[in-house]
Amino acid sequence: MKAPVHLNALRAFEASARHQSFSAAAAELHVTPAAVGQLVRTLEDWLGTPLFIRSTSGKARLIATEAAERALPDIRAGFDRLTLGMERLQEGSISGVLTVAVSPAFAAKWLLPRIDRFQAICPDTDVRLDTNLKPVDFVTQQVDIGVRYGTGKWPGLAAEKMMDEEIYPVCSPQLLREHWRLQKPSDLIQEMLIHDLSMDNHSGFPTWKTWMQQAGVTDTTTLRGMKINNSAAVLQAAAEGHGVALARSVMARDDLASGRLVRLFPEISVASELAYYVVYRPECASLPRLTTFRDWLLAEAAQT
Repeated sequence: MKAPVHLNALRAFEASARHQSFSAAAAELHVTPAAVGQLVRTLEDWLGTPLFIRSTSGKARLIATEAAERALPDIRAGFDRLTLGMERLQEGSISGVLTVAVSPAFAAKWLLPRIDRFQAICPDTDVRLDTNLKPVDFVTQQVDIGVRYGTGKWPGLAAEKMMDEEIYPVCSPQLLREHWRLQKPSDLIQEMLIHDLSMDNHSGFPTWKTWMQQAGVTDTTTLRGMKINNSAAVLQAAAEGHGVALARSVMARDDLASGRLVRLFPEISVASELAYYVVYRPECASLPRLTTFRDWLLAEAAQT
């Protein structure tokens, strides 16, 4: 089989099968849907067999045939190896593009305020940030390295602990002056609390109920407040005086240092069950761009 001749067609086929749509595959590959369809038809003509059962209605317009489904794992593994092979050709250099996957909140509150320091020591490395609330597929989206918040276990990825953190209530200095009766943790029950829902379904993610119980407050059935699904926006809302937020120390550190936020009840220390980890594919561990950025992340975390 003249596989190299059909690399573009194979890529169009794999993306179409994954998305079950020529249009979605086209968006990923940065071509038109017509071009994707033509590439797939060219491959089908060459093979002499259809690769999809096509439908004119419904959410999934393309369903891969049984033969196509059997072939897809090998094709995906092949593309993975090709990508790694190209990276190996650049092993001797730290120049080029480094794709880094982080959450939008981590990018805004921790990474972006520090990234200039990395660019100063590695000016030939172009950092491309992929910000997403949900974990991305490192192979499919060609991600080199990332920072994830969790227990340290993600299938197919090596993980090195970067930072632990604690959780505590914060508010704006003005709100604290106006609400002078905030003398003990149970006083928070009467306040507008800001809830972080960015990882609401993740076991171990810190909640107000968790902190209250650790602080000795047992009546947590009436906790009211504002719910936001972005950790950076949670802190912004607190800084603007909209209520009291349950802050994660890594996210809140710079706001506390600048005086935009004030920590309440500092005598109460509650550790988060989750931590920040540097993650990457084990087979890419020796790539210079990756190792340089990983070492820089760990060094920055050690300083803070």
